Parts: sequence; C-alpha cells; structure tokens
Amino acid sequence: MFKRALTIVFLCLLFCGCAKKEKTPNTLSVINQRGEIIVGVKTDAPPFGFLDQNGKNVGFDVDLAKLIAKRLFGDENKVKFVPVTPSNRIMKLTSNEVDMVIATMSITPQRQIILDFSNPYHVAGQALMVNRGSKISSLMELKDKKIIIVFGSTVEGSLRSNVPNITIIGYKTYPEAFEALKAGKADAMIADDTILFGLTMNDSSVRILPKRYSREPYAIAFRKGEESEKLIETVNMELTEAINRGEIQRLKEKWKINQPLSIIK
Repeated sequence: MFKRALTIVFLCLLFCGCAKKEKTPNTLSVINQRGEIIVGVKTDAPPFGFLDQNGKNVGFDVDLAKLIAKRLFGDENKVKFVPVTPSNRIMKLTSNEVDMVIATMSITPQRQIILDFSNPYHVAGQALMVNRGSKISSLMELKDKKIIIVFGSTVEGSLRSNVPNITIIGYKTYPEAFEALKAGKADAMIADDTILFGLTMNDSSVRILPKRYSREPYAIAFRKGEESEKLIETVNMELTEAINRGEIQRLKEKWKINQPLSIIK
C-alpha cells in the first residue's frame, strides 16, 4: 500500500513537472487577429475625452487612439471605444475588457507597480477651481474647508498630508463634481488643469487659479508584463513619429490644450 502511494505521488510530480505552463497571449497578436483595437477613453473630460452632441466619442485622447489604429491597420476607424472613469479604468484594463487606456492617466510610482505605460504624450498640472466670487487664492487657504475631487485621481493623498483638517468630497465624474462646486457644496475643486479648462470653456461662473501643485505626465496604460511589450514598442514608435511630424502639436492646437503654468514647489 505504501509503495503504491509513493508511485502515485511520483507520477503526479512527473506529470505536473512535464506540463507546460500556458503562456499569456501576446496582446499585439490578439489585436491583429481581431482586426481592431479596444481602447478605454473618458466620456466626461473635455477636451481629452467626451461625447459630442451626437453621442460620438471625440477629443484629444480619441484622436490619439485613431493614430494608433491607423499605424496598426492603415485605417483610423479600426478602433472600438469603451467608456472608463478614474475609478474603474484600471479594472477595465486588468480584466481584459480593453487593450489599453488613453484617459488622462498620469504615470505614478504606485500605478507602475501594477501597470505598464507608454512614453508620456502630455504634461498637465493640478490646479484649483473656485466660484467667481471666492476669495481663496491658494491651496493652504483651504485649511478647515471643503474641497471636491474625482474618485480615482492622484490628488487625495497629497491633500490629506499637506492641508490640515481639510474635508474631501468625492464624485465619480467630472461633470458631477463641477456642478457640486457651482452649487456651493464645497469651497474649491482640484483636478488636472487641462480637464478644468475643458469644464470652464463656456462657463464664466467659475475661475481657475494660476498656481499648479503637481506635474502630471499623461501616458497610455497597458496590462503589466511580457504580453504587452510588443504593443508598447509599437505605440511608442507611433508617438515618437507623431511628435516628429508635428501631429501631436496639431492635435493640441485643435483641442486648445495648453501647457501648464509654473509648478509650485
């Protein structure tokens, strides 16, 4: 009986050792076989990603996805857009719902633990927005006051560590946060300046303060690991060539995207 048990254990170890570990499919190969890329983009963050009056995805990030599709397939329309928010975009990526996320996503050390990124394509800066009649002129004046953020953004940790007794109110989307500020539910809202510019483009009831409190390099996010290496290499080649031929600058001019003002140390 004992010998028989040893034989069974040996055979199990033998077959387990010989079994080949399944290799994760190369994402670029999967995309090529499918015939289109699936990209997570925002639908509430003009001028980077939003819906036009016909419900069509538009914005800088959308146009950037089309450049990548054109490189891969020779056709900018070979792209499917999936709506994402700051709070669910990482989950949409890691669960294989999208191939990549192009959604005003900053590179941070924490995110680099679980994701891979392309080269940066834009640098934003976090800024404060207040109602037109507000006397607030800096972040430190928000001590013991209320500030609005959007869940999933990079700002919450720095607020709690740098501003004493600040009350943080979070919303899922930028339009919800914007309307809450205008309704007087908080003293200020903080977000990347490029997003705030988009929200205030046709609204003079609020103003963006000139100071910037961070440097936010936007990049395209991918699932971490060997499966994404060839795709990242291809995307980085397109970004470099798009910059060299002036395409990225033309897109920034098209969507009126400005570089951030001086960063406050």
